[in-house]
Amino acid sequence: QVQLVESGGGVVQAGGSLRLSCAASGFRFGQTTMGWFRQPLGKEREFVATISGTGGSTAYADSVKNRFTISRDNTKNTVLLQMDNLKPEDTAVYFCNAGAWKSGKWLGGSDWGRGTQVTVSS
Repeated sequence: QVQLVESGGGVVQAGGSLRLSCAASGFRFGQTTMGWFRQPLGKEREFVATISGTGGSTAYADSVKNRFTISRDNTKNTVLLQMDNLKPEDTAVYFCNAGAWKSGKWLGGSDWGRGTQVTVSS
């Protein structure tokens, strides 16, 4: 079955950096578009970034563009999210998901990991 395990979260001061990792299994990872999402406390889950199966195509939410970088290592079935110049409003639980990116919209699967908490202090 599909398994997604996120890691790398923590507490960081504004302006700092973190790198999140998502280990995936149970599906053809190298052929699957992956996405990162986040859910601030008390709010809806929101799209952050996506990367195609080959890694050749990426897209970002406007709020993280030019600060976050999504990448993947298909030899390790891992997708990464490098987060730089973090802001307090980036505080959330971060999740990865397997799915598709069509016409600027995420078509995701129903499988989610437990997420990893990112807290940015001001």
